[in-house]
Amino acid sequence: MKRLIVAILAVALVAVAGPGPAAAQYKPEFKNSLVVGPSGPWGEAAAKFADLLRERTQGRINVKNYYAGQLFAGKQTNEFTLLNQGVADFAFGSTINWSPQVKELNLFAMPFMFPSYKALDAVQAGAPGQKLFKLIEAKGVVPLAWAENGFRQITNGKRAVRKPEDLAGLKIRVVGSPIFIDTFRALGANPINMNWGEAQQAFQQGTVDGQENPVVSVIIPFKLWNSQKHLTAWHYAIDPVIIAVSKLTWDSLTPADREIVRKTAVEMAAWEKAGARKGLEGSTAAYDELKKNGMEVVMLSPAEVAAFKAKTRAVYDKWVGEVGVDLVKAAEQIVAKTR
Repeated sequence: MKRLIVAILAVALVAVAGPGPAAAQYKPEFKNSLVVGPSGPWGEAAAKFADLLRERTQGRINVKNYYAGQLFAGKQTNEFTLLNQGVADFAFGSTINWSPQVKELNLFAMPFMFPSYKALDAVQAGAPGQKLFKLIEAKGVVPLAWAENGFRQITNGKRAVRKPEDLAGLKIRVVGSPIFIDTFRALGANPINMNWGEAQQAFQQGTVDGQENPVVSVIIPFKLWNSQKHLTAWHYAIDPVIIAVSKLTWDSLTPADREIVRKTAVEMAAWEKAGARKGLEGSTAAYDELKKNGMEVVMLSPAEVAAFKAKTRAVYDKWVGEVGVDLVKAAEQIVAKTR
């Protein structure tokens, strides 16, 4: 009888504990991949994310941030594959870098599609954003929240850019994604794909005329006014960041820890978005800093933006098919309602 009671108690204890890994079974380190360094909203959010997870799980989830592409050895477009394979556990990843594996993410690089943060937020919160998250998860990566790098503006060291003709012949460093190359070719520029370290040297030497990047995360921190005297704010593309976890890692966590991870990611994404927009939304402080450092800032009017949009319409139409007609149409309808 005693043995029967002991056996019943043992089964009961297992049932109470429930299935899933115990804390002792977790790996000692969870790797988080970033293409950027530790400074700026993107990198700082990753540091806060790691600290909060460690605290909120009593050390069960110990995240180490691998900044500046350490995990993918400079090949930015490999990051999604590392997540899929479980080489990286987490990532704060740019949609641009993940677009080779999830072509629908090129939605955010469709030239001149998103006129405002309001339009972007509405698309991410709506059916298009939900569909993108499902597509990503189907490929072995669990997206947790939308963060942000920012609207990509253009700078150069030659002349002010107010109309498409002003870009004629300018050598512009772009990211390696085909849609960016198509866009700048349509505008008459000479797009050049090179890594960021080489690009900065090329700017100083004058062998490359300009580049396109967000103001807060790149243009200001890298003090591009030292080589680029002209900036045009044209909002031609937006670069969302997705906080995500490998499906392999996600499945290894207990349900309670998954909930902690998800809530922490959502919290950090909101904090990071606010930082990426600081001085740009409801303020001109970021542009004022550029002017203070000797940069000429051109703020295009809606009519001036329309000229660039018309020039890149063929690129837009081409990429509708790549991204998906239904997805683009759904996003367009949401954008139209936010105007």
